[in-house]
Amino acid sequence: MKKPLLILVAIALVVIVAAYVGSRYYYTSVEKVRIPANDANAGATPAAPLVRPENWKLGPADAKITLVEFFDPECESCAEFHPILKKILKDYEGKIRLVSRYMPLHPNSMTAATFLEVAGEQGKYWQAQEMLFEKQAEWGTKHGAPPDATEPSINQIFDKYAKELGIDVNAARQAVNERRFDAKIQQDKKDGQDLGARRTPTFFVNGRMSARFGEAPLRALIDEELQK
Repeated sequence: MKKPLLILVAIALVVIVAAYVGSRYYYTSVEKVRIPANDANAGATPAAPLVRPENWKLGPADAKITLVEFFDPECESCAEFHPILKKILKDYEGKIRLVSRYMPLHPNSMTAATFLEVAGEQGKYWQAQEMLFEKQAEWGTKHGAPPDATEPSINQIFDKYAKELGIDVNAARQAVNERRFDAKIQQDKKDGQDLGARRTPTFFVNGRMSARFGEAPLRALIDEELQK
């Protein structure tokens, strides 16, 4: 075999080997971040658990769809989308389970999330979440506006909400002062970031993140999973 031909054969072999190694690396990398449909811990190694035992859940445990929402109680988009989310849950009743997880990104988010946790301990989690979204303008940070000394403090506002919901006011205030739920809330945030959530709200449908925000993309992803 002539020398030029030998060189060409050698180059071709190198290219084939490189392509094979590259493809193996690609597929291995994809597998490492893939989240299984119904169990974030089964079969693969996700970046973080999608659902933890302590997360608040709404809907049947055997629902075909697990919808995980990473939200911020102080996020305006979360509050605006909440009625749409409620309608989706109603439309797919019996087929969908909502998992609520925190992604605190605003000044009063930690206090609000702590309030939700206290309400949850007293059986009022979902009612408290509804209230905070509905009244977000009262307690949320007023962007671009200077603080008004005549307005009630965030603690005073949440004391009022606790009374309206029938929650122990002292227990709520103590939890905030002790920062009792900070570890859980921050763990949610870290898990969300590890899973690729960069904004609120971010939704996962059976482990698949909805890349586009909106009712239509979310419904399309749910329908796709239901058809499997």
